[in-house]
Amino acid sequence: MSADPEAILTANAPDLLKYFERRERNDAPDLLAETLLVAWRRAEDLPADPIEARMWLFVIARTVLLGHGRDSSRRSRLADRLRERTRLESTRDSDLALDVRSAIAELPAADAELIRLVHWEGMTLAGASQVLGLNSSTARGRYQRARETLAARLGHSVGQKAQA
Repeated sequence: MSADPEAILTANAPDLLKYFERRERNDAPDLLAETLLVAWRRAEDLPADPIEARMWLFVIARTVLLGHGRDSSRRSRLADRLRERTRLESTRDSDLALDVRSAIAELPAADAELIRLVHWEGMTLAGASQVLGLNSSTARGRYQRARETLAARLGHSVGQKAQA
């Protein structure tokens, strides 16, 4: 393996933290710590290509996130200290940002996650489909349907705000 695990984990940690904050704000640092621990333990499986390594880390992150709801007893004192050190100041979202978040939350879970991975995490559609375990054509169809649904919902709400 020619990849430097520490460098790859360090480079991707901020994006992974944002991924978790958008889904489980209060537990994001715990989830990041668990993801990094799993990745470090499996460092021999880390792809050498930086893009593939990033996707590999997001697959681990998604698995950790899915398991988080099933077993909350995994929290440790170290994770609690990490949470306190990395707590971010909350910023006020604009009305439009709240409308977008609300519209995304109303999508079917699989479609919402696809939109989040592409638009919030900056992944390509192919990368997001890899993280979600979908074939490319299924991902394209879901993505197109989700975009159309969001455009319809947001176009209506944006128009109402402009009239107010």
